[in-house]
Amino acid sequence: MSRFKLTIEYEGTRYKGWQVHKNQLTVQGKLIEACQKVFDTPSFELYGAGRTDAGVHALGQVAHLDVPTKLRPEAIKQKLNDALPTDIAILAVENVKPNFHARHNATARSYVYQISTRKAALGKPLVWWVKDALDVEMMQRAARLFVGFKDFRSYGNDDPDVKSTTVDVNLLNVIQQGDSIFIHIIGSHFLWRMVRRVVGVLVEVGRGNISLEEVASFFEMHSEVPARHTSPSVGLYLEHIYYGDEPLDASFIFSLNI
Repeated sequence: MSRFKLTIEYEGTRYKGWQVHKNQLTVQGKLIEACQKVFDTPSFELYGAGRTDAGVHALGQVAHLDVPTKLRPEAIKQKLNDALPTDIAILAVENVKPNFHARHNATARSYVYQISTRKAALGKPLVWWVKDALDVEMMQRAARLFVGFKDFRSYGNDDPDVKSTTVDVNLLNVIQQGDSIFIHIIGSHFLWRMVRRVVGVLVEVGRGNISLEEVASFFEMHSEVPARHTSPSVGLYLEHIYYGDEPLDASFIFSLNI
């Protein structure tokens, strides 16, 4: 049995998220089907670094694959890509040690969210079009309030697998490029729906509906306000999973020209 690290890109529009669910179209499900075809064996395991919700995309999802095979990594990459639909792509396959775990060994994760400030005829499934004028400077000031080791219970859904709602956010940047606003966040991990609610709150700050004082208060006591402003999944991209001593990168590799 060999273990491989897979780096995966996908457009999440037609999928009910990453994780396999019975009678649902999922990214992990399609990868499992491809593995069954390529390796012709039921004796394999595919484990992702993290779940993404329905409609969320990925630029650098990571999974580890345990499978009995003599195929080299480049051959595995080619054969899996041939077996996968066009909206899922294997970017890299690497041999890793048997104790490598895609989820448990991750040291940080980064997401990018793209907002369009104009109607995008070609980008509807890929960006959130916000019609209202946004004060980007105020959004940037609010973003600084999220950085650090803080209690994000106001931003997460109840999840029995999560024992603590404290998250270490290393970076949160709001960057305007032409008709796009990018929100780039790096953290130790993220609660379910957390990133989409952070984005939603930042947008409400930009609209002038939530003050900086209110943003700060959401860390002091539980509030339902962030949940009410959950941003749509269409503009969210899992950008990168960090491992080992890999330095955190404040730049981001993604730009959708609309």
